[in-house]
Order: sequence, then C-alpha cells, then structure tokens
Amino acid sequence: MANSINQLTRRGLISGAACLAPALLSRPSFAASAWNKAAFEKAMQESGRPVSLSDAQFDAIQRRKPIAMRRIESYLKERLGSADPAVMAAFEAVPREYYHYLYSDRRATPGDAYEDNPKPWALGYGSALSDYLGQAYMTQICKPAPGEVTLEIGTGSGFQSSLLSRIVKDSYSIEIIEPLGKAVGKIFAPLGYTNVHSRVGDGYFGWPEIQGGFDIIIVTCAATFAPPELFKQLKPNGRMIIPIGQPFKRGQVLYVYTKDAEGKIHSKRDVGVFFIPMTGAIQKSQPPRE
Repeated sequence: MANSINQLTRRGLISGAACLAPALLSRPSFAASAWNKAAFEKAMQESGRPVSLSDAQFDAIQRRKPIAMRRIESYLKERLGSADPAVMAAFEAVPREYYHYLYSDRRATPGDAYEDNPKPWALGYGSALSDYLGQAYMTQICKPAPGEVTLEIGTGSGFQSSLLSRIVKDSYSIEIIEPLGKAVGKIFAPLGYTNVHSRVGDGYFGWPEIQGGFDIIIVTCAATFAPPELFKQLKPNGRMIIPIGQPFKRGQVLYVYTKDAEGKIHSKRDVGVFFIPMTGAIQKSQPPRE
C-alpha cells in the first residue's frame, strides 16, 4: 500500500527546538553525532540501495534539517496547540534522506529531503513518501507512548513506522506491494531499528498473529470503510487513525477511532485529506452493517 498525499494547511516558521524525550535517548540507533556521510553510505549499502554523493551534497541536506524541524514544530503548534516533544525527538532521530528512494528505478534521491515546500515524493510502484508535515500531524494525533505496540497499514517508504519505533516498544507494518515491501523490509536493520517488523500482505486483515493486539493502528491509504478486523485487533483504550473516502477523489476525511475500556468504538472526524487508495480485499468487500 502506498503512503499518503496529505492536504493539511502549510504555514510559516517560528524559532525554537524540541528537547529529546527521555524514552528515545535509550533507543539503539545512530546518535546525531555518528550520522555522517560515511554512516549514510554504509547504511544504504547494507540495505541494498547503494548511493554516492559528495561531501557538499550531504552537508546541504543536513543544513536543511533544522529548518524543517522548526517548520514541523510551528505546524504542530498551529494545528494541535503544541508540538509533542516525543514526536519532535523522533523526527530529529530519524534521517529522512535515508528514505528518499525510487524503488522502481533503483535510484536514491536523498537530495529531495527536507524540502522547503513539503510534498509527497514518488517511491515507484504507485507508492509515495508522504510529506513530512502530514506525517508529523498523524504521528502526534496517534498519541504514541513508550511501551506501546503499533501497526501501520501501508509501509511505503518505512519512514512512518521508523518514527513510531523511536517512541514505542514495537512497530509493525504491512505492505501489499510485494517488490516494495521486500525492498523496504531490508532498510531498518542497518539503522539499528530492531523493533520495526514488516511483512508483505494485505493490511485489510491486520496482523492477527501478534498476541494482545495493538495500542495504535495507523492506516496510510484511503479506505472506503474501516476494516472490521482492525477494530478486533485494537486494544482497549487503543486508537486507530484512518482516511476514509473514495479512491482518487476529494472529500476524503481522516477519522480517529478509539476503543474504550469496555470495547466500544467511538469515532471522530478530523481533517480533510487526499490519500492513494487501499487495495486488496477491501475492493471486493462490503462495509459492515451498523
């Protein structure tokens, strides 16, 4: 499944930096000081996606990151009232340039990272790396916390699951596009993201083998209705974020579902979005009767 094309409003910058959340400081991954051009090229090589760029090109990418971080912080404050320090720390920890890759052409595109005007970027096979403001927004409204277990439907670039993995205990992700899912499944280990688990499959059915279910389910493709199996796998007090609407049409809405302690589902319409469609079994299924 493909990542989203998020239509949330873009606005200006404010100054300020997020403090690293304590939960992220112990995560086994590259420290900011250890992430350099050599580390980047090594991780890319180990993931089966070799890249070569000059020192100047790598440095230019890194200079854009603090500006993008301020843009994310400003955006979250404007839309949600505050920027969650854990979400900001996750964005600081995950090197976005590592996820810019056109899989259908086997070509790295790290120079596109941290762009001034956030937008989706093609991954090939009909999938896309979502814009970083939309990903920040969806991450924060999920309210991820240490010790939780998350499931993403639509791995895409792997960036969203990587973000969640810097906060939660385990981050699971399912991708229906086989060549994309297999390739992206190799990118987490080189970064030390051992708590990200991905597989190729149809996200309509979730990941029922995971004992106890999920605290958070985040769907990054537009569904015509919320799959019943996902509600079954949502823990009490769990949250599910899912865009619902018709494929390739405006009018899609991001819904936030919560399951209370008694197992009752509550829904809330959030913002208008535009996502590429969820494929697979949902295309042949009818919405459940109320």
